[in-house]
Amino acid sequence: MKRPALILLAAFAAFAVTVLAPLVAYAEFGTNWTATYFNCYDLNCASVTSQAGINGINYNYGTGSPVTGVNPDNFSIRFESVQQFQAGTYEFVVSYDDGVRIFIDNVQVLDRFTPGGLRTDRVQQTLTAGPHTLKVEFADLAQEAQIQFQYFLITAGALGTPTTSPGVIGTPIPVVGTPVSVGVSVTGVRGLAVRTGPYLGASQVTTAMAGTTYLVLARNRSEGTVTWYYIEVGIRRGWASGRYLTFAGIDPNALPTQESVFDTVDGAPDIGVTGITRSVMNLRVRPSERTDLLDQLAWGEEVSIIGRTVQGGFNRWYQVRTSEGLVGWIVAPFVTVRGSLNSVPIR
Repeated sequence: MKRPALILLAAFAAFAVTVLAPLVAYAEFGTNWTATYFNCYDLNCASVTSQAGINGINYNYGTGSPVTGVNPDNFSIRFESVQQFQAGTYEFVVSYDDGVRIFIDNVQVLDRFTPGGLRTDRVQQTLTAGPHTLKVEFADLAQEAQIQFQYFLITAGALGTPTTSPGVIGTPIPVVGTPVSVGVSVTGVRGLAVRTGPYLGASQVTTAMAGTTYLVLARNRSEGTVTWYYIEVGIRRGWASGRYLTFAGIDPNALPTQESVFDTVDGAPDIGVTGITRSVMNLRVRPSERTDLLDQLAWGEEVSIIGRTVQGGFNRWYQVRTSEGLVGWIVAPFVTVRGSLNSVPIR
């Protein structure tokens, strides 16, 4: 049933930023972590339980237990994952209370396992393009417990043809037609967000910098008013707004058109996570205010959350299914979540 049209709150626009005016490094938290839990401080005991599919290490356990069956004090956790990296130098940043160790490709790069209060440590590592294993060992002795782990590309290495699958969130869509092997460069801004889809609210993959030429592969006008282009940045591929791209001697309309991962996930299953709206909200076809309006959700309406986008480590849009079976996208900051967001896939 269609609801009466209402004006969308102007504040929503603040969450749909494409251009990065200052040159900044964006945090990555990693996806698909596995956590193994222990009822001892040093992980030197039998494991209690484990969890898979964790998207990011960012927890404040307070004085409670991290999961059922684990002590509220004197426990430890081993987080492990394999992540794709662009060649370059990265800064790994961890905030924790009480102790932490970090391993990259099974080599220990940080050891702060002695118990202490809330601290933040940083370590830099230069990595080759491709997959690398990450391991974070965290321990709590008593009282407050929290852990946040993130990393930033601070100096990019040489760009070239990727030798591994593009390290984007979600599944890259094959290019339809023959890619045009020409360069495209960023103009008018110092850095331009590259996203998982041709939408302002899509998850950020990386940043394309001014002064560098990138391979452009395809185009898409799903957002309506702006053409987005599928470009290659190191080992990563993603979508960049055409408003801030200059093409090297070609007609960009000659590029093949291409869909994105967002065109493949409308049939995603319910996973037991519920959203409750805290405002009258517009339900959009895709995560952008520039896409078509499907419906409007009432204040306090319950929906199933089946997907999400992430920017700067924060949820920006939720893909939801209504009680009437409509699937669309709503902005995340105005939604109360019931259930574990870690089980909701990032698009």
